[in-house]
Amino acid sequence: MTDRRTFLAASAASLAAGVHAAGRPARASQSANETIEVGVVGPGGRGRWLMERLRNLPGVRIVAVCDVWDEARAAGLKLADPRAAAFTDYRKMLAETKLDAALVATPDHQHVPVSAACCEAGLDVYCEKPLTHSVAEGDRIIKAVRDNDRVMQVGTQHRSMPHLAEARKLLQDGAAGEIYKVRMTWNRNSPGRGQAPQVDPKTVDWKRWLGDAPDQPFDSQRMRAWRFYWDFGGGIFTDLMVHWADTARWMLEPGEVSRAVSVGDHFTTAGLWETPDTVQTLLSFPKRDDGTPGPQMHFEGTFANHRDRACTEYMGSKATLYVDRGRYELIPEHRSGVEPRQRLEAPELPPGLDFYDAVDGAKYHLENWVACIRSRAEPACPVEEGVASANLAHAANAALPGRGQG
Repeated sequence: MTDRRTFLAASAASLAAGVHAAGRPARASQSANETIEVGVVGPGGRGRWLMERLRNLPGVRIVAVCDVWDEARAAGLKLADPRAAAFTDYRKMLAETKLDAALVATPDHQHVPVSAACCEAGLDVYCEKPLTHSVAEGDRIIKAVRDNDRVMQVGTQHRSMPHLAEARKLLQDGAAGEIYKVRMTWNRNSPGRGQAPQVDPKTVDWKRWLGDAPDQPFDSQRMRAWRFYWDFGGGIFTDLMVHWADTARWMLEPGEVSRAVSVGDHFTTAGLWETPDTVQTLLSFPKRDDGTPGPQMHFEGTFANHRDRACTEYMGSKATLYVDRGRYELIPEHRSGVEPRQRLEAPELPPGLDFYDAVDGAKYHLENWVACIRSRAEPACPVEEGVASANLAHAANAALPGRGQG
């Protein structure tokens, strides 16, 4: 169990840094006719998914691709401008290429080092979630963004999905009453889960892949399944829960987590993953202004069964609001007088939509980022929000037995 004192002692500095620092004047807004030239760092599976959408946005051109793995870099170049430059070192890309913005989709442990360097080079940044790999990184990235007046969008794309924005308004208008409990779920059962494909070490600049992570011999398993090794990722909490946790923070604004209680075990990946393949956590929040307890947030996730898949329920005094990536449903409590409501973005698909069979939230999120680059407005998920939502995932991991403060 992690309580408020032990966890927030580590996170206080990063959250305090949320006050915008006085830096150089922001770049003037770009006209709609100016081309935004983008460099991509980390064109792996998720990176290329984002590139597919980014390259189709009007006035955007991907002119540089950087990856330490030959295979990923070559695949990324196929999605870039035909004249795009290729790099192994992102620092060389920043020094040698004229860029307006960067898309960062590296493993988690490289998110802050690469994104901060891009901000300091004067680029606007879209960084995949979780923004940070540890609580301690929060102040560094907030300072880099605010000191350099950059537009940073963190890749928790639920904030840009129209049906979830409408669901948020229902909650804020009191349609479900007081929200006391939030149940978040993300379950999967994928064949072959755990064992990663082999990679020829001659095709990888392993030292650059490690970056600031502890030095260690090349390992294909750890490279390809990095999300599930503590040096590089944070498992289910930082990979999946952070999406629903960010959505709940956006919808409810509950404040900082005051306590976390977590459990985790290996059922299908024992001997392979370091992080558990099945987890639960209960997050508690401070009392409200009227003295009543803050909401409880419960998350469960497993890679051993796909029941309910990916969804969240906001349980209120008048109704329950069910949301997933393709719908919301307002389900009234008995005798509440609330009228049921729903919005289906993909009526032909079942509830619990996962990443690749749902409404394309990434497209909306990238559109928002590009619009904010032009206007210099705050994006849907700015840096402080990305740090705070990642901190919920770090709190859940820190509360796992044997993990201690993360």
